[in-house]
Amino acid sequence: MLKGIPGIIPPELLKILAEMGHGDEIVIGDGNFPGHSINKRCVRCDGHGVPELLEAILKLLPLDTYQKPIYLMEKVKDDRVETPIWDEYAKIIKPYTDEKIEKIERFAFYERAKNAYAVVMTGESALYANIILKKGVVKENE
Repeated sequence: MLKGIPGIIPPELLKILAEMGHGDEIVIGDGNFPGHSINKRCVRCDGHGVPELLEAILKLLPLDTYQKPIYLMEKVKDDRVETPIWDEYAKIIKPYTDEKIEKIERFAFYERAKNAYAVVMTGESALYANIILKKGVVKENE
């Protein structure tokens, strides 16, 4: 056991977050995201939703301040599904950055996920709940 680390973060994910360097990206995928076929480095966090993992990860992972740090998978044109989870993300992210959350077209999101450092697979049932975080630098005194 370690102090100060959210209990929802499994050891494998903690290792990945520590290995990541400035500019590396991590995807937190919903239950429908094809993480294992897109990226060779996947961590399973079944039984957890994206919001609680996002909140826990942001306590440990500094966000990039030089480039846009957060990306969502954009809804497919004419898809009328509601995305209230995006509002939840905005509230979670607010203390960590003033940057707006960017949206990426679905297939461009998949392409970006192929080059991400890792994918975290969740049990999230909300649609379009996939999110990418770009790691920043840890500054002195943090």
